Amino acid sequence: MTGTVAQISVSKGGVPKRAIERGEVTARGVAGDTWRHKQIHGTPQRTILLITFEGLEEIEAMGFAVYPGALGENLTTRGLDRRALRVGQQFRCGSAVIQLTEPRVPCRTIGVYGKGIGRAIFDRCAMQGDPSSHVWGLSGFYAAVKEPGWLVAGDAITLLGNL
Repeated sequence: MTGTVAQISVSKGGVPKRAIERGEVTARGVAGDTWRHKQIHGTPQRTILLITFEGLEEIEAMGFAVYPGALGENLTTRGLDRRALRVGQQFRCGSAVIQLTEPRVPCRTIGVYGKGIGRAIFDRCAMQGDPSSHVWGLSGFYAAVKEPGWLVAGDAITLLGNL
């Protein structure tokens, strides 16, 4: 499974995150990115949020005005199938390596993009880790940084395997 990094995004907390051309990926996430609710985001297992561009297009088709960075993701990818993403998969992104750790449970913050968006992109099956859910991966995946490095929009993102 291979795709590209469509956008790298950071913010001083909350949504949306703004695009940057190049980011340093550290054990704490993308340099310059912070969180309002540090007890939820920014733990070692939740330093990066990854969402697919194609998933954003599906959410937009549901009537929600989303775009890369809107849902608080740090990495918006193009070419990865959200339905094939699994907890435990490791990806090389530029010179960094990240590992998917858990599906992202949507919070109230993303409600600015429309009433009911959280329920539209995440269901009970997804919460239980069941990839057969029709919304699997729409809300994104948290990831841990396994190898720090640099990332530039347009870099390849390549599955290394499950660990």
